[in-house]
Amino acid sequence: GRACLSHSEPRARDGRSGEEEEEEEGRYQLYPGHIPTSPLQKALLAAGSAFMALCDPYRHDMVAVLGETTGCLALPNLRDKMKHHPEGYRILQERPRIRLSTLDMARLRGLPDGSLGREYVRFLENNKVSPDTRMPPKFVDDAELAYVIQRYREVHDLMHTLLGMPTNMLGEVVVKWFEAIQTGLPMCVLGAAFGPVRLSARKLQVLATELVPWAIRSGRNASCILNVYYEQRWEQPVESLREEIGIFPPP
Repeated sequence: GRACLSHSEPRARDGRSGEEEEEEEGRYQLYPGHIPTSPLQKALLAAGSAFMALCDPYRHDMVAVLGETTGCLALPNLRDKMKHHPEGYRILQERPRIRLSTLDMARLRGLPDGSLGREYVRFLENNKVSPDTRMPPKFVDDAELAYVIQRYREVHDLMHTLLGMPTNMLGEVVVKWFEAIQTGLPMCVLGAAFGPVRLSARKLQVLATELVPWAIRSGRNASCILNVYYEQRWEQPVESLREEIGIFPPP
């Protein structure tokens, strides 16, 4: 690789500093953890992560890389939807995070059955998952778009809660169909299309005749799922929030 130059050391070739050349190329760190990559590097990462994710859909690290390296069209579209919605715009400005360090789990457990907060905690506990397992973005070359994909990842378990879907392969495929319609992220489309190959014939029948049509109709009917400030809706009944967003009751 090319040797790194200090910011104060001029380049012998044209007198520009290493920092100036990197900024011109757009290859410098934009946020903590950001790894600058060229279009060719992104293409290679996308191909490799897609192959690994298809081989093992539970490789969340590969799914995350695929989402970041193929979301160049979908992420700006989602960001624009958030910017043109009052609640979404506030989320972009405040950039809340859904993590164990930001959640009052005891308070959420104490909320009434049927409320978003109580059902979200029930989902986490029943499926033995944690919001802290969501990987931070690395390969998105825009700090605001990096937050958009981070937000998408952190509300994913809330989509399971609102859709009433578990974390088994059938549930994940249904959620991916809904998210594919909602977000347009190629990662979601790939998961929705190829996830069913691992299902039994009986589950495939249920998926094709009931769950996928419902997920598609709900995805098309619902308002943008990133425009809901879920942290301020914990007390709201799940049924009420479904109706507000436009998600049809599960079949």
